[in-house]
Amino acid sequence: MIKVTFTLDDDTVAYLDRTAARLGMPKSRVVREAIRVYGEHMETLTPEERDRLLQVFDDVTARIPDRPRSEVEGELAEVRNARRGGGRRSRESKSRR
Repeated sequence: MIKVTFTLDDDTVAYLDRTAARLGMPKSRVVREAIRVYGEHMETLTPEERDRLLQVFDDVTARIPDRPRSEVEGELAEVRNARRGGGRRSRESKSRR
């Protein structure tokens, strides 16, 4: 462990005292854990980043067509059939050249 010195205001010291007493742990441990939790929190999105990503999600989902499931399944079946139908030249068509 490395020993460090910090200057804290009276309110923060009182909060630290109450928290350490309530949890039954040394103040240094409370400070270590608080810094760890704060560090983990800082690795999450900022409110601005969160709002931007939610807006992107809203924009993208708004563009999803509202179609009946049967219509979507029919379109997917057509795509699958087209892919199986030899969109590329088969060996037979190459040999006809």
